[in-house]
Amino acid sequence: MIKLPRPHPQLKPKSAAILEELRHFESQNIVQTDADGRWPIVWQRAQGMKVWDADGAEYLDATAAFGVAAAGHANKSVVRAGRKQMGILLHAMGDVHPHAGKAALARRLSELTFGDPGLKGVPTGTGRGKTIFCNSGFEAVEAALKTACLATGKPDVIAFEGAYHGLGYGCLNATHRTFFRAPFESQLRGFAHFVPFPSTEDGAALSLEKITGLAKRHRVGALLFEPIQGRGGIRPPAKGFLSALRTLSTELGLLLVADEVYTGFGRTGDWFACQGEGIKPDIYCLGKALTGGFPMSACVGRAELMDHAWPLASGEAIHTSTFLGHPVGCAMALRQIGEIASRNLPKRARDLGNAAIAELRSVASNRPGVAAVRGRGLMIGVELQRRDTHGSSPIGMRVVKGLLNEGWIVLPEGEHAEVIAFTPPLIISKQQMKGFASSLARVLDRILSGLP
Repeated sequence: MIKLPRPHPQLKPKSAAILEELRHFESQNIVQTDADGRWPIVWQRAQGMKVWDADGAEYLDATAAFGVAAAGHANKSVVRAGRKQMGILLHAMGDVHPHAGKAALARRLSELTFGDPGLKGVPTGTGRGKTIFCNSGFEAVEAALKTACLATGKPDVIAFEGAYHGLGYGCLNATHRTFFRAPFESQLRGFAHFVPFPSTEDGAALSLEKITGLAKRHRVGALLFEPIQGRGGIRPPAKGFLSALRTLSTELGLLLVADEVYTGFGRTGDWFACQGEGIKPDIYCLGKALTGGFPMSACVGRAELMDHAWPLASGEAIHTSTFLGHPVGCAMALRQIGEIASRNLPKRARDLGNAAIAELRSVASNRPGVAAVRGRGLMIGVELQRRDTHGSSPIGMRVVKGLLNEGWIVLPEGEHAEVIAFTPPLIISKQQMKGFASSLARVLDRILSGLP
């Protein structure tokens, strides 16, 4: 049995001092802190699956830091590529004077998405993609929305209930949760229409019917979707839905935009989650695991679509940024993709994910506090009953904090923080995976029996 670190629950002096500094100088809406010092931890360093806090306590990361560290934290090969690039060219002029790394990464992304890369686990194809480089996942989504508007001349978008596409003003229109939208509703144009995200065949038929109706009543140019909803609660759609979505979008003349910021680069057992149903969207939005830790994202569309939408550059780009195609990010992305390919991490995620789901369903089968276990690859959600058996308190954050005390970093997903997400680095071992299931069982038993 794996021996897990057990962080000391009392207030830690170094962490406490850092959190106090943040309370004074960072917006109070960013980091929640508990008076007892158990939440949050202050990260000091990370390697592989492990994270150490400012006071030296050791943890195992079951989040891959929001899904970024697919090939492990501080992957030596990726770090080496970044350091080397920093000593050669630290910054360039993205939309004016390019650098070789940007061209190489654009080509590799074309191969991965629409072409024939000759890499393990990647289906062959004969198409070609063109990329707009960005800095954050939401920027890739906004670049895709601009592309769709330019290509179709239609401003509206159909998205799904439960969707999370980022918090910039453009993509906030297509992010469904009221929590994020309500404070800024007066400043949003409201060009998105929402349909239910289907988990059953009947639900899929209803969603497709609603999409057809909206497309006929409004000036809809694009259909924006997550192949598996992340922040919405690790929710895969009904089997066959994505294939039907691809067919319907073509029939209706809608551009199909896949937000694969979370699901991309091996997370779900394929290079991209869309491949799990054998479809290709018109546009991919990529980020998170792209570089393994450097802020970079990409909007990759079919070459003919991108050329139709965007005019030839004439000295001033109509969509750009200071750090577009950053040299360090490009170097790290190329190496990160190489690591994922050479270690065949998509297949590893698929194999370990199947085993993890079986382990977690075994935990769930004996505990009435667990409503469901679902997911694909190493993107798994454990849905809890929203209220515990001894009162009216939601238990999601209690489980998250209980796991932290067991030495596991996890995050809650879903509108009510009712889903415990298991999205570790794709290098996680079978022993560590079993250790997580054991820890979850202990924490659930403690909470559901009424213990603090």
